[in-house]
Amino acid sequence: MLAFLNSVPGAVAQGLIWGVMAIGVYITYRILDFADLTVDGTLSTGGAVFAFCLLNGVNIYIAMLLAFLSGCITGFVTAVFYTSFGIPPILSGILTQIGLYSVNLSILGGSNKTVNSNNYDLVISLRFPNKSIIVGLIITAVLIAVLYWFFGTELGHSIRATGNNQNMSRANGINTKLNALIALVISNGIVAFSGALLSQFQGFADVNSGRGAIVIGLAAVIIGEVIFGKIFKNFALKLFACGIGGVIYYIVMTLVISLGLNPNYLKFFTAVIVALFLGLPYWKDNIAAKRVKNVGGEQNA
Repeated sequence: MLAFLNSVPGAVAQGLIWGVMAIGVYITYRILDFADLTVDGTLSTGGAVFAFCLLNGVNIYIAMLLAFLSGCITGFVTAVFYTSFGIPPILSGILTQIGLYSVNLSILGGSNKTVNSNNYDLVISLRFPNKSIIVGLIITAVLIAVLYWFFGTELGHSIRATGNNQNMSRANGINTKLNALIALVISNGIVAFSGALLSQFQGFADVNSGRGAIVIGLAAVIIGEVIFGKIFKNFALKLFACGIGGVIYYIVMTLVISLGLNPNYLKFFTAVIVALFLGLPYWKDNIAAKRVKNVGGEQNA
């Protein structure tokens, strides 16, 4: 238990990074209603671009900005597949994700690259978990504030309308294809930015770092919604719940590992958690429907 308590600050810091990624996932999954699997590749792209730039003498903040822009490009590619080629959302994301593996290998020049905190003044690092928590909270707060403002604009409302009902949006003169493109660009930009943060925190960028990222992102989103869904009605608070969901997820993972679970089963454990949380609304609706049916039957009798 002592080992678990000592590892909690690191888990919280890493959870905040994945919470940033979960906010990006939330934009496509909840707002746009788009199952975007691009993020598995985009997360690695963000880390790869950041590491490449930093190791070649680029200022760390510019490197993070370039990582964000690289994610915007990956989101743009997926959007083009979806809007211009008519490829379904899931396949569009898979195609981009597959292509990004080769791109990431080319950027890194191998499977991974080390980003040593002894050589660079990193924004966030596992060596300084308390500082990383503060930085993570600041980044999350700024990101939520910017997105809250953006989705309160006319363009932001039109994107939300597109996600709610594309046919009705088109009937009202909304360019749904453009809105999908913008949402995918923003979402993947945020995911790539979190990849840049993750590479700093871990001390290396790896071509496989994004494998299973969509599952972790969904886990953070679903956990946040289940725990805070009834009390967080404001849009900004819903985004904040995603960040908290990432923290809760990593604390639980840390606890499970400390109890002796084989790390090889973590992905399976995560998939089970996501499946259970995704199934909860369905089970609740079925139970509620059965109760209504039973009450109706008793009244008719």
